[in-house]
Amino acid sequence: MGRMYGDDVLAGDWRRRRVVPEVPAEADLVLEDADSGFCGAVVGFESGAVVLEDRHGRRRNFPLLPAAFLLDGQPVTLRRPAPSAAPAPRRRTASGSVAVAGVPAQVAKASRIWVEGVHDAALVERIWGDDLRIEGVVVEPLDGIDELAQRVREFGPGPGRRLGVLVDHLVPGSKESRIVAAVTSPNVLVTGHPYVDVWQAVKPSALGIRAWPVVPPGRPWKEGVCAALGVAEPAEMWRRILARVDSFHDVETPLINAMERLIDFVTVPSAP
Repeated sequence: MGRMYGDDVLAGDWRRRRVVPEVPAEADLVLEDADSGFCGAVVGFESGAVVLEDRHGRRRNFPLLPAAFLLDGQPVTLRRPAPSAAPAPRRRTASGSVAVAGVPAQVAKASRIWVEGVHDAALVERIWGDDLRIEGVVVEPLDGIDELAQRVREFGPGPGRRLGVLVDHLVPGSKESRIVAAVTSPNVLVTGHPYVDVWQAVKPSALGIRAWPVVPPGRPWKEGVCAALGVAEPAEMWRRILARVDSFHDVETPLINAMERLIDFVTVPSAP
């Protein structure tokens, strides 16, 4: 015997301890407890022990001891998996759209969106500017809509040159509704909101007031609002309003719906 194994019977490789691999206890990994023979899938951890659930729905907890489990019949040492990094929250634009990182503004398309004035344009830019730049759609302010039909004819809308128009105070029976009725091109979409001015499309709560002031008939609406709120002039009032608008949450739903329809209309695939 001494000649077969040498002087030290423990020195040979045949007695060397096997290295038991470590594996992360990922969810749904099927294991067998080496001592009890309980076989189940990993469903979690409790008090430092792994929880296995068998095919009958029975659960048992097992400590994470060295070489305590069998994986495909081979002994393994379980370890808790490294915590995965939480995904970064999606950044959203002021309009509520998912922001697209690293995409430059496109060259302006032929299609356009018209709004009644510079205040409307500034408000649209504040909320939908990021989306419109990615789409390559320019917003242009009009000086009122009295000549809308003529302006549309001059624009020359077509399948690849669509036009969207946002109109203030677009309600049945109004002057605005009669003007809009004269625009019949299938490549033009006119939408609007019911408010006297785009100022009123901003929620009063965003400005810290309970409601917009009621202005008596015959008095210019903006001047009446300024007087009621103690602001010297409309330009100052507008700066205060715009400064309080951060996202679509700060404006009324009819304006949001009208703008979303216009953006969809002018950015259809057929419109270059």
